[in-house]
Amino acid sequence: MLTVSIQKRLPDFLLDVSFSVQKEIVVLFGPSGSGKTTILNSIAGLIHPDAGRITLGEQTFYEQGDKPLPVQKRKIGYVFQDYALFPHLTVAQNIRYGLKPGHGLGLETLLNTVGIDHLLEKYPHQLSGGQKQRVALVRALATEPDILLLDEPLSALDADTRRQCQDELLRLHAMWSIPFLLVTHDRHEAEKLADVILNIEDGRIKESRAATSISR
Repeated sequence: MLTVSIQKRLPDFLLDVSFSVQKEIVVLFGPSGSGKTTILNSIAGLIHPDAGRITLGEQTFYEQGDKPLPVQKRKIGYVFQDYALFPHLTVAQNIRYGLKPGHGLGLETLLNTVGIDHLLEKYPHQLSGGQKQRVALVRALATEPDILLLDEPLSALDADTRRQCQDELLRLHAMWSIPFLLVTHDRHEAEKLADVILNIEDGRIKESRAATSISR
């Protein structure tokens, strides 16, 4: 289980949130600038809260007064909004970048699941938006993380590709059975993907609720 209870002073407000995530998809929903990405970055260790605590299972990522756990020691997969693919590396090289020996043993199955095994020798500029999103997903999961963070990973895609990728996210979550924490400001996407929706405004959780049932 991921547990988050943090405070972080931002330019326009104080981010102050507390929540937990089990092996489910939790969506951080709300307008741009409400603190959603700051929450993801705090969990990943890219920034540090001013106060509070973040734990994943028995591991403490951050606790006020202690030295934060380094990014490389947190078993986290992160899919950024712009995908953050290395333009000078092929798809295969992007996926394998940073993998430690023994990791990525299920890579072939993962590649087949998302249908990008035929793209391994291509470069990012040769890929469509949907293909880049799939590569970023595979790269994040190839490290066998204990949690997957996704920062508006589908926002730049056309409607048809977006629906396809939503379905793939649901399939991957069923396969991996780890917490997924996803940021979006698209209400329909939140309802389709989430087990739980945290509605965030001005750095506070205004509402926490189970998602309305939508056919997956």
